[in-house]
Amino acid sequence: MAHEIHRSDVLVLGSGLAGLYFALEVAERHSVTLLTKTVPESSNTQWAQGGISAVFDEDDSVASHVDDTLRVGAGLCHRDMVEHAVELAPALVERLANVYGVRFDRLPDADRFALGREGGHSHRRVVHHLDTTGAEIVRGLLAAAQRHPNIRILPHQMVIDLLSWSKVDGSRGCFGAYSLDVPSGQVHSHVADVTLLATGGAGKIYRYTSNPDVATADGVAMAYRIGATVGNLEFMQFHPTCLFHPGAGSFLVSEAVRGEGGILRRKDGSALMDGRHPMGSLAPRDVVAREIDGELKRTGEPCVFLDVTHLDGDFVIKRFPAIHRRCLELGIDMRTQPIPVVPAAHYMCGGVQVDTRGRTDVPGLLAAGEVALSGMHGACRLASNSLLEAVVLAAGAAEICDEFRRSAPSHVAQWNDGDTVDSDEAVMVSANWGEVRAAMWNFVGIVRSNKRLERAKRRIELIREEIREYYQRHRVTRDLLELRNISLAGHLVIECARRRLESRGLHYNLDYPDSEPAFARDTLLAKRQGAVP
Repeated sequence: MAHEIHRSDVLVLGSGLAGLYFALEVAERHSVTLLTKTVPESSNTQWAQGGISAVFDEDDSVASHVDDTLRVGAGLCHRDMVEHAVELAPALVERLANVYGVRFDRLPDADRFALGREGGHSHRRVVHHLDTTGAEIVRGLLAAAQRHPNIRILPHQMVIDLLSWSKVDGSRGCFGAYSLDVPSGQVHSHVADVTLLATGGAGKIYRYTSNPDVATADGVAMAYRIGATVGNLEFMQFHPTCLFHPGAGSFLVSEAVRGEGGILRRKDGSALMDGRHPMGSLAPRDVVAREIDGELKRTGEPCVFLDVTHLDGDFVIKRFPAIHRRCLELGIDMRTQPIPVVPAAHYMCGGVQVDTRGRTDVPGLLAAGEVALSGMHGACRLASNSLLEAVVLAAGAAEICDEFRRSAPSHVAQWNDGDTVDSDEAVMVSANWGEVRAAMWNFVGIVRSNKRLERAKRRIELIREEIREYYQRHRVTRDLLELRNISLAGHLVIECARRRLESRGLHYNLDYPDSEPAFARDTLLAKRQGAVP
């Protein structure tokens, strides 16, 4: 098989907000290669509807935003990261708008941002572009990146593993990655002095998710395999309101709909969250998702309903044009009919451990965005803090990039196919894909128990053994590599959940229904320490 070695100063893995912003910020002084799994527009950022949280309202304050984040994070947020991010937020939002041309909504006849409100927020502080904020951010940043002479974007690159070195004295580092060029089937080496992981989330390890197909936990799996510390993977956020319809796919109904007055209702029309939480339908996501899950299990109904029929119809269309259009395509007029919704896996609050500037504990390897565990989100993410964390970490990583880089070696071992052959049993890959996702949904979902976690552990370990054998015998394909990653990520989620003997935030265990002060700490795993085989 032909093999190519590509060299650049900086390698970026991922084309969402974190990857694009970092690439643009460092491209003024370095050559940048950006790899994306499919096309550059395909990322979790692209699908973000709500917006990015920042304090702009004169009645709001940094202290209030910090307090809201800490409260929703259920005791596990790192205050230094939260304060750092919230303080930087307004300036970074302004930079996205004024430097990179992101068209956030503004108030009529005023040069001020229009601000929305979402679950868990005490004030309006969500800067947005209609209900397609992520797509607008990607549009602005991608256009700038495509124009930049120092940025090379390579699509359809499925990263196989990170390139790393380690010595007997304990020193180690990362200097790039192997990638499968999917159209040609060739494996390439991408060598760089510093690598940024911006590979996004892990929603596809679950049967039902709001995430696009690219969200297969690639970054967490690859980082763990070279010895980086990962953690808090038990905290998978399930978004309460994904559109329930056989033709809907993984379409999310933004939390901003509830922020503008939408009410969650049962089939009989009664308000689901009345008496359940002081914020009602605007309660934090972990609370709402558990209430919906419990209601569906208790009644056997397939969904609950999000009702905005009491709001002005013209306002609904203007504020949520994409959601309104998609619902209409499926025969639902949200102006006159409640929207059927169910929870689905949405956001990974854990990830690869980093500091406030995106440094991992592997020299030369940075991480930003959903793949990173910075301490911003704790045990449950406050709505619209995800895009904020992504740009804060990307900006910080760009600042310290030069000091954190390590000189890449002059010689790089070529990818060796060995005696592998083309797959003749693709059904094994597709079947195991389904089994991993079913096991995670059934046993490691919104509500867990010790018995469910042990069942999931046994099933995932059997699947992982099959995958290891298959991987050794067959040439790599995107499906096989993604299966390898989701099975390892599933294993790590289960291990984190088994170690947290309490309920906190997004992790709810029937055998330990209360929070325990002894577990007010991160759950960290590192392969080099022998924490997980």
